[in-house]
Amino acid sequence: MHGDATVVGGGLAGLVAATRLAEAGADVTLYERRPEVGGRVRTETVNGFTLDRGFQVFFTSYPAVVAELDIDALDIRQFAPGATICRPGSRSVLSDPLRDPRAAIASLLNDEVSLSDKLRTLALRHDLAKRDEGAFFTGRDASIREYLHDWGFADDYVTNFVEPFYGGITLDRTLSTSKHVFEYTFRAMSRGTIAVPAAGMRAIPEALAARARDAGVTIETGEDVESVRTAGQGRIPFRTGSGDATGATVELADGSTRETDAVVVAATPPEARRLTGVESIPTEGVPNVTGWYTLPAGESFETGKRILLNAADDSPNAVVPMSEVAPEYAPDDRALIAATFLGESSLDRPAAGLRDDVRDALEAWYPDRDFDGLETVDVHRIRFAQFAQPPGVHAALPDPDDPEGPVVLAGDYTEWSSIQGAVESGRSAAEAAGEYL
Repeated sequence: MHGDATVVGGGLAGLVAATRLAEAGADVTLYERRPEVGGRVRTETVNGFTLDRGFQVFFTSYPAVVAELDIDALDIRQFAPGATICRPGSRSVLSDPLRDPRAAIASLLNDEVSLSDKLRTLALRHDLAKRDEGAFFTGRDASIREYLHDWGFADDYVTNFVEPFYGGITLDRTLSTSKHVFEYTFRAMSRGTIAVPAAGMRAIPEALAARARDAGVTIETGEDVESVRTAGQGRIPFRTGSGDATGATVELADGSTRETDAVVVAATPPEARRLTGVESIPTEGVPNVTGWYTLPAGESFETGKRILLNAADDSPNAVVPMSEVAPEYAPDDRALIAATFLGESSLDRPAAGLRDDVRDALEAWYPDRDFDGLETVDVHRIRFAQFAQPPGVHAALPDPDDPEGPVVLAGDYTEWSSIQGAVESGRSAAEAAGEYL
């Protein structure tokens, strides 16, 4: 492959697309408007605490992630399978006995879920394990709630476990998200683990950026792209070469321009729609609020590195003992927890009210303990954490080559809203852009 390619956006999709194009022989420049790459996958350091931008994890069995990253080099810290279901005066473990045999007895005795639903979960696990990778996100769609009802799961199982657990994954406790998301992630959890890098989720884009630079990609941060124009639009000189007049011009916010043979637009969904005019790019976002809290070290939550699910209320949806899973996230003398809040209303709630909800929930779940010392480290209010994924949305998503001319799309909005979707879209975008080089 020969020629010049420009990538707009330094999230996971843009980094993967740039790397693959450079490794194939193209001369690649990537522009990212923020001071650092990563897009929505970012990490901050606040008073010695490692805080991912919103509660984020990745699934170690995602095939695109495995193909593009050295998982061992990320130095990951893994959550235990399953979760702890919590309500006032009660905590009970529900895990996967096939991957977590030590919790098999506790899961069997869990009275939040009936034995028939536990057996039905194993049957669902077996059914999804047999599917080919290409069989997901196709065919008839329905909401997660409808899908589970069709499988015969009882309302108690859905309410006590699936609502808070998948509320954390889809940011939608109503379970109105596409069943395709449930099927794919459920299979991923049965094949691998949920994890975070010891250095925070920023380690993922940092690793991808290092690989991109090794491949020869020039990464320009702090550079905002104003427009992308193709030769066919007639507003720029045609780029001449070995064939017909082709090419595009990328105009930066400072007025400078770059002529290029192909452009990969890997910007946020609203920005990608603005730059390309592709109306099928989804711009309706799902919000998330993550509160980060600290207690003195030694305050164990006795979860066995599992998420605490709020079965009685939706505020918070879940509490995560981050420093028990990844001790590197907190100073030695402190414990760190994350709490997730769903819905538009959480975006405007005062930080003190969110903290009080977390403290009240913990004191209800651990009635013999006092959590008056709970302190807020930071609160992340994210208006566009994912694009909305109601039933049928995936069939209407744009293809990478939908824009006119030598311009292609890269972003999870061409696949599905996830790290897997973002990385896979970068691979597809590089292949599509290669047709112009």
